[in-house]
Amino acid sequence: MHRLPSVPLRGYANVRVAAGTPARLRRIFADFMPEVVHVASPFVLGWRAVQAAHQLGIPAVSIYQTEVPAYAARYGAPWLEQLLWQHVENIHELSTLTLAPSSFAVNQLHSHGVRRVHLWRRGVDTSRFNPQKYDAGWRASVAPNGERIIGFVGRLAAEKQVEDLAVLADLPGTRLVIVGSGPLKDSLRAKLPDAYFAGFQGGEDLARMVASFDLFVHPGESETFCQTIQEAQASGVPVVAVGRGGPLDLVDQSRTGWIYAPGRLDELRSRVQDLIGDDIKRRAFGQAAFESVQGRTWPVLCEQLVGYYAKAISVKRRALNVEALEYLR
Repeated sequence: MHRLPSVPLRGYANVRVAAGTPARLRRIFADFMPEVVHVASPFVLGWRAVQAAHQLGIPAVSIYQTEVPAYAARYGAPWLEQLLWQHVENIHELSTLTLAPSSFAVNQLHSHGVRRVHLWRRGVDTSRFNPQKYDAGWRASVAPNGERIIGFVGRLAAEKQVEDLAVLADLPGTRLVIVGSGPLKDSLRAKLPDAYFAGFQGGEDLARMVASFDLFVHPGESETFCQTIQEAQASGVPVVAVGRGGPLDLVDQSRTGWIYAPGRLDELRSRVQDLIGDDIKRRAFGQAAFESVQGRTWPVLCEQLVGYYAKAISVKRRALNVEALEYLR
């Protein structure tokens, strides 16, 4: 492990931006010459890692998992979006392979001219997240009158659009539960005064909360995948999510949940009402959701990842051989 200095991101202190030049990373790699470099969500440090690997002739597998350009408008800088996309294109074009987690993300990168993109989804821990973690005691503490619990799990940040859930705040016989923390936690508490804010949760505490939801909602339009949807499904909870990005692959319309059109908060409300008001349908959707993620375990996904490492090594070797032949000519 090599530690590099970092600075907190302005307005989001929990996110730190690491320093380190391509030359420094090149020296680190040169010390042990890995067969392949796995670059997780490259943007700042990851871009330097891709450059360093390329300079040493080492294949780099870059994981596209954050739609950073889409955050520009959410954070008040829409003029940056095209510039940020140019940076994303540069990163992934220089990478040997790019792995994207959803069909939407694959097509999005292709539309920006990025080549050598492959689909690599995410696994889910079906032992930790499952219906057996249902906690009647916890439910009684947050919904003492038997209210149906509508849950959200995620960062309380602009890109998650949690404020959209205000459209659900006055649904009779329901309690909105928000699990997570982030820079908008105080403003969201003010906008959703009747919601229960559970704060950041992890491990078994998170698993029992999710399994105790009646319905999971996710309004964020910038998800390349959305792992929390899979965790809800593994817990036997149906999902209502916005119809953009990763949720399009994860939610099987009218079987495991509902998708609503981006910006159509009236549709979000009606989809939630449909499932909250029909116990039989909601349980059927929850069972289908549970069945849909069985087999999506991390061991299966990691075996696929190792296959992509081997493919990257082969692709890089062929490219280097071509370069050598051109040089000899």
